[in-house]
Amino acid sequence: MQPAIGQVDAAILVAYLLGVVALGIWLGRGQRDLADYLLAGRNLAWWTVLLSIVATETSTVTFLSVPGISYDPRHGDLLFLQLTVGFILGRFLVVLLLLPHYFRGEMFTAYQVLHGRFGGATKQTASLLFLASRNLSDGLRLYLTAIVLERLLGIDLAVSIVVIGAATIVYTLLGGMRSVVWNDCVQFVVYMAGALVAGWVLVDAVPDGWRQIADFARDRGKLELFDFGLDFRRPYTFWSGLVGGTFLAMATHGTDQMMVQRYLAAGSRRKAAFALGASGFVIAAQFAVFLLVGIGLASYYHLHPAEATFQKNDEAFAAFIVDHMPMGAKGLTLAAVFAAAMSTLSSSLNSSAAAAVSDFYRPAVERIRNLPGQGGKSLRERSPRHFLRVSRVLTLAFGLLQIGVALAGRHLARSVVDSVLAIASFTTGAVLGVFLLGVLTRWVSQSAALAGLVGGLAVMSVVALATPVAWPWYAVIGSTATFLIGASAEILRRVVFTA
Repeated sequence: MQPAIGQVDAAILVAYLLGVVALGIWLGRGQRDLADYLLAGRNLAWWTVLLSIVATETSTVTFLSVPGISYDPRHGDLLFLQLTVGFILGRFLVVLLLLPHYFRGEMFTAYQVLHGRFGGATKQTASLLFLASRNLSDGLRLYLTAIVLERLLGIDLAVSIVVIGAATIVYTLLGGMRSVVWNDCVQFVVYMAGALVAGWVLVDAVPDGWRQIADFARDRGKLELFDFGLDFRRPYTFWSGLVGGTFLAMATHGTDQMMVQRYLAAGSRRKAAFALGASGFVIAAQFAVFLLVGIGLASYYHLHPAEATFQKNDEAFAAFIVDHMPMGAKGLTLAAVFAAAMSTLSSSLNSSAAAAVSDFYRPAVERIRNLPGQGGKSLRERSPRHFLRVSRVLTLAFGLLQIGVALAGRHLARSVVDSVLAIASFTTGAVLGVFLLGVLTRWVSQSAALAGLVGGLAVMSVVALATPVAWPWYAVIGSTATFLIGASAEILRRVVFTA
C-alpha cells in the first residue's frame, strides 16, 4: 500500500510521536512512590487537570466522527450540541454529590468509596467491571486508530497497532500520571490546532468563504440547534441531551477511575471542582468547533464532489485531511488524529494500573500478611518503590493486553467492533447506580447493592440489544434500574429475615 502523505508530513507525524515519548521520559524523573506515579504527587495545577479531562474524553473516533454528524448530506445539523447541556449539568452534580467523598482520606481510586460504604466485595466488583470494559473498549479504539495510520502511511495494520501502542506504553510507563496529564495538555493543543487549521483551509477553499458556507448551512437546515420532541429512539433531542447527558456525565465523570484519578491528582477538592466544572464549557466549545468543521466539509463537497462515495460520514474529514490539506498543515492535522487517540489510551493504562494496584494487589498483600502463620513483611514495611515497580509492570501488562485486543480486532467485522464498543459503554450507568445507592442511602447493604449491579447490567443488556432506545438514555436506564433493584432487594431481605 502506497502512503497517502508526503515525506514532510510523515516527518511531522513521526516527530510528534517521538516528542511525546521524550516528554514522558523527562517528566518521569524522581518518582518515589505510588502517589508520585499514579497521582503526580497530588499537586497538579487546576488548568492542567481541566485540559486533561477534555483531552481524555476526546478520542480519534470523536475527532473524526463529530464533524461527520453535521456533514451528513441527508440530515446533518447541530443537534448534537444539546448533549452538552446535560454534560455541563452532570459535572456540577458530580461536584456536589460525589466529589466530597473522594477527598475524605488518602484515596487512590474511585472504588475505595464503595469499600467504605458497602465493603471490599462491592469495591472489587465495580473495579473489575471498570478494568474489563475499559481495556476491551480501548483495545478496540486502538484498532480503529491503527486503521487510519495504515491508510495514511501505507504500513501494515499490525505494525500500526504496535507503533501507536508501544509509543503510548513507553511514555505512560516511565512518566506516570504527570506524563499523562501534561501530554494530554499538549495533545489538546495539537488536536484543537488541527481542527482550527482544517476549518481555515475549508473556508479558504470555498469561493465566498464563510458567508457561502453559512448560506449553504441555513438553506439546508444545518444550523438547527434544538429539537424538543420526546422520542426515545432519537439520540439528539433536547430531553436526551438534558436528562441523558446529565446521567451520562455523572457516570463517566463521577464514577470512572480514568476521570476520578485526575481529581485526586489535583490535590484539593476546590481545584478539582473548578477543573471539572469548567471542563463542561470547554467540551461544549470544542464540539461546536468540530461541528462547524463538518458544516464546512458539507459545503466543500457540495461544490467539489468526492471521487468516491463515503461509506460512513466520519470518512469525510479523514479524506479531506489526506487529499486537500496543504503540506505541513496535513502533518499537523494527522498528528491531531493521533493526539486524540493517545490521550485516551494513556489515561486508560494509568488508571487501570491504579485500580489493579489499589483495589486488588495491596488488599491481597494485606490479607496474606494477616493469615495465621505468615511470617512475611507487613504491608507497611514494604518499600514504596516495590509498589511503584508493580504499578509500572501492570501498566506494561495492560498496554500489551490492549495491543492484543487490537490485533484480535482485525478478525472482527467493523459492525461487530462498533457493537462491542456500545455494549462496553453502558456498564458505567450500572456503576453509577451503585454509587448513588451508597451516597443517597444509609440502609442498603452490600448484598443488595451487588444484586442491584447485576440486575442493572441485565436490564441494560436487554435495552441495548433488543430495543431501539438511543444510547444517551443508557446511563439513565442503567443507573435507575440498579438503584431501584438494589433498594428493592434490601427491602425484600429485611422483610424475609425479620418475618
